[in-house]
Amino acid sequence: MGNYQKVTPKAPVNIAMRHAYLIGGGIAGLSAAAFLIRDAHMPGRNIHVLEMLEVAGGSMDGAGTAETGYTARGGREIEEHFECFMELFGFIPSLNDPTRSVLDEFRELNLAEPIESHCRLVSNQGQKEDSSSLGLSHSNALELARLHMLTEEKLGATTIEQYFSPSFFETNFWYFWTTMFAFQRWHSAAEVKRYMERFMHLIGGMNRLIGILHTEYNQYDSLILPLITWLQQQGVNFEYGAAVTDIGFNFFGYEKTATSIRYVQNGKEEVIQIKEDDLVLFTNGSMTQNTVRGNLDHPAALNRSQDRGCFSLWEKIARKSSSFGRPEVFCTDIDKTKWVSFTITLRDDGIVFPRLLALTGDKPGMGGLVTIKDSNWLMSWVVPKQPHFINQPDNVKVLWAYALNLDVEGNYIQKSISQCTGREMFEELLYHMGLKDKIAEILLHTVNVIPSMMPYITSQFMPRVTGDRPAVIPTGSKNFGFIGQFTEIPHDCVFTVEYSVRSAMIAVYGLMALNKVVDPVYPSQYDIRVLANAAKACLNMDKIPLHDIPLGKLLQGTELEMLLLMS
Repeated sequence: MGNYQKVTPKAPVNIAMRHAYLIGGGIAGLSAAAFLIRDAHMPGRNIHVLEMLEVAGGSMDGAGTAETGYTARGGREIEEHFECFMELFGFIPSLNDPTRSVLDEFRELNLAEPIESHCRLVSNQGQKEDSSSLGLSHSNALELARLHMLTEEKLGATTIEQYFSPSFFETNFWYFWTTMFAFQRWHSAAEVKRYMERFMHLIGGMNRLIGILHTEYNQYDSLILPLITWLQQQGVNFEYGAAVTDIGFNFFGYEKTATSIRYVQNGKEEVIQIKEDDLVLFTNGSMTQNTVRGNLDHPAALNRSQDRGCFSLWEKIARKSSSFGRPEVFCTDIDKTKWVSFTITLRDDGIVFPRLLALTGDKPGMGGLVTIKDSNWLMSWVVPKQPHFINQPDNVKVLWAYALNLDVEGNYIQKSISQCTGREMFEELLYHMGLKDKIAEILLHTVNVIPSMMPYITSQFMPRVTGDRPAVIPTGSKNFGFIGQFTEIPHDCVFTVEYSVRSAMIAVYGLMALNKVVDPVYPSQYDIRVLANAAKACLNMDKIPLHDIPLGKLLQGTELEMLLLMS
């Protein structure tokens, strides 16, 4: 988007009297509040965030102490062309220096300490695997090329396993892909297509994680905390422990108007009456809904409750209008949407961190995800920049790990990871790191290992067709919109912070009639240079410079060749 579009809209009519109710305090709701203040000129005191938990931030969490151990359920990967994300944090002040933005400090960190992994894959108890190429055969590369050419309508609800040949799942590309994004074989092939096109410019560096950005601390401390702090300074109202149970609507022809919100707080039911020119935005699903945490000595149980929080609310209102989507597609088969992560807190460690530095050659924060190829659980670990938490002492270190295969026995621990305590998960990880003989000694320095079992963490990847995810602004809606990972935003990718922020921007700009353009999705798949580099990586042609290939041969059989011959 050019600077011509970066305007300051006029305040909507009667904005000082209008109120906004944001159901869900994750990054989508927080972003919506920020755009309402900056772009719609809504007073912060008129914005109300209704959050069922006791803390905002949603899936971008991070908490704990050096004494009890730290926990973060995961971190969303970020890259340079998250245009809406960068727009948001470009006007949120830094907690360290209010004259500078979060984006200013974020960019400076990544220029000074860029991620470039030198060890993406290991096996055989801590032996580095060759990850210099994507390992795709010619036929595998053609499968990816064909996927790029197919429409989502043609793919429909096709799964990844139905689309790709068996050999594809033995390639480095698949190991990188499944562990970076948490794709399973039964997930949507259409979502793989979206990811491939959205991040085409990163495929050439996928084996080294070049282009992936990181934050100074965990994403709560680095991103959510400054955002919440700014919103509170603007007077935004946060209602914690507020579980919304229903949204009332008035339907007149094709028009839809939200009229009420029912919620329970402190055991008491409350009702908010919504005026026609108020705004209601609903985060209609959460990847981390119904998370259960364990600890060093207790496993994290899988919550199979039929009370699914925001999903249950979505199910209720979806029965009121066909344009509100089909939540059952995403949240009714948790054995296909679950996985577990665990956060490890070490004190006075002199074994684990030195071993990982020697193995990978990557300083903490600069290496990214390392995947254990021969792990029955398909485990991966990340060594984040230290300290990973604002209140973390110098002699305390934090690691994060997760697994994709939850219901098979480990290689060292003869249980499924679903049954394991935090201690047993860590023992299995240490075995694969080549530290089997040091396990007992390492555990003496282990403060805690906190597993997080998440029933719906990959639910947004389930096979879906048009209409399963509702539009951000449903047809005919006057004052109601959906935001977050379970809305439909053409061309962009779920399971990213960008998707949530973009949905908030679309909802606010559209429903408030701001006459301001939403930052478009970065169109890297239309850049011939990007396509050529991606093709080189997929065909393992990195050592063949394109400038050594005659232009005529490069364009042979293409539409460009025909146009040149006609001119």
